[in-house]
Amino acid sequence: MAKERVQKLLAAAGIGSRRACEALIEAGRVKVNGQVVHLGDKADPEKDTIVLDGKVIRLPKQKIYIALNKPKGYLSDIDETHPKPTVFDLVDIPEPLFSVGRLDLDSEGLILLTNDGELANRLTHPRYRHEKEYEVFVIKQPDEEQLAIWRRGVVLEDGYRTLPAKVEVIKRANNGAWLRIIMREGKKRQIRKTGARIGLPVGQIKRVRIGTLKLGSLRSGEWRYLTPAEIQRLRAYAGLEKEEEPS
Repeated sequence: MAKERVQKLLAAAGIGSRRACEALIEAGRVKVNGQVVHLGDKADPEKDTIVLDGKVIRLPKQKIYIALNKPKGYLSDIDETHPKPTVFDLVDIPEPLFSVGRLDLDSEGLILLTNDGELANRLTHPRYRHEKEYEVFVIKQPDEEQLAIWRRGVVLEDGYRTLPAKVEVIKRANNGAWLRIIMREGKKRQIRKTGARIGLPVGQIKRVRIGTLKLGSLRSGEWRYLTPAEIQRLRAYAGLEKEEEPS
């Protein structure tokens, strides 16, 4: 493997954004082969030993990208204080993976699992405001005023004002309605809190898209590897590489 800038290698290992990794280097917390590195220094992760705060940093030998349809009752990440099964129990992969696009215990739908730390950071960090699309069932018929308020943004109980969102009715039912909601943020239980705040209690949440990646026909609990084209589009969407021109 050719030498790369150390901040890029740290980001690829999931330490943080490149800017955050540059700050770690500037603070003198990163060493290569026992020597403190400086911005611009390069390393070969296959030959050199990269250490952050005394801990050896290892890069994955092969990048893994998995789309999973999370069922209800599964945690999106490991939580030792919460003895529930996690999405990692559904995927028989020995390598450690990042969970991109977390969902609460009672929600379902698309989650991306990957060891591409740089992509995981880009898709989860709030500053990038990448789109996520949900199908949401509210157990009350929404009126136009409620939908308009949701679209503009709602002040939650803690004082946080949600960003504007795209909200439309997919289908109405006697006991409520299915909504399509497209957001560029993802505070904890935000959809449920927003619905409750404007008088539209949420019954079901299913995420169907993260950026360019769609859930498609995956059944609950099923997973699959992303195709090379999907990986390229997702990394281009996240600003990590240029999108290929159609042939």
